[in-house]
Amino acid sequence: MKVPLLDVKAQNAPLREAIMAAIAGVVDKGAFILGPEVEAFENELATTLGARHAVGLSSGTDALLVALMALGVAAGDEVVTTPFSFYATVGCIARLGARPVFADIEPETFNLDARAAVAACGPKTRAVIPVHLFGRPATLPGLSAPVVEDSAQAIGACKVTGLCSCLSFFPSKNLGAMGDGGALLTDDDAFAEKVVVMRVHGSQPKYVHHRIGGNFRLDALQAAILRVKLSRLAGWTTGRRRNADRYRRLFAAAGLPPEIVLPADTEQHIYNQFVIRAPRRDALREHLTRQGIGTEIYYPLALHLQPCFADLGYRAGAFPHAERATQEVLALPIYAELEEAQQAYVVEQIAAFYHQGS
Repeated sequence: MKVPLLDVKAQNAPLREAIMAAIAGVVDKGAFILGPEVEAFENELATTLGARHAVGLSSGTDALLVALMALGVAAGDEVVTTPFSFYATVGCIARLGARPVFADIEPETFNLDARAAVAACGPKTRAVIPVHLFGRPATLPGLSAPVVEDSAQAIGACKVTGLCSCLSFFPSKNLGAMGDGGALLTDDDAFAEKVVVMRVHGSQPKYVHHRIGGNFRLDALQAAILRVKLSRLAGWTTGRRRNADRYRRLFAAAGLPPEIVLPADTEQHIYNQFVIRAPRRDALREHLTRQGIGTEIYYPLALHLQPCFADLGYRAGAFPHAERATQEVLALPIYAELEEAQQAYVVEQIAAFYHQGS
């Protein structure tokens, strides 16, 4: 049996006619940059997610970047965040010349430890970026510094609690475009207006630049596709949660070693990934690959140990919970279209690996 890690074709196939019609509508109107399609998507997204403002942007990475730019983060500033996330969380800090300051994660949730984040803050702290990793909401630290939530993997898992929440519409996300796309959610009117201006090179009015911004616009074709998909988001989330519950039942019946740790459930968890801790993780992954089962390691190297951040001075052992996670985590297929027989096969093959002592 083949069980891919993700099957975007299975999700998109039933929507093909509606998506093609939406694309044709944009082509016929000839409005490809911002315009009514983007504005309509922003309004629908804000309403769906319970935010005052949604600003369509070119990617989740650019959402984080423009958020920090709008805060005035620059050289000499510090931004506190997690060492266990996708590179973009920290890359956007470094691109502005600011210093990433790491705090360890909670081993049970993989999210930034709020108490450690508070302890890592200092007089130069300009912002804190917690990540709602794998779709599970993080506990946000109570701080005077602005909180920029990295919600790239957690659309709809929680409302905006900090200053803003940054979304990604990368095709593998729960709400995926057919290309890059992102958004920033905020309940702050002034901050939303600042981001709107900064996504068009900081110009207001046209050709008059009071701020240094960038080309961070969501294009109309992606907005049109996302409008078709947005109404299905709740159903897809329900499907992912159903599959997570099914995994728990299947693993409980399989009699696997207690060292295998499943993700703890919360009511808000949307399961962008279903990530287990597994002993002999790399050998297990090789076995599953041979059996036609797709998996992924999110993430194999903690950010404080990435070569590009060597000048920050962190060493192995600095954040033991994050470093241990990089050696043990394995993401299993979880998408809404996943069939029960496929999940049973995944668990069966994991059980075979451990029971046979492979």
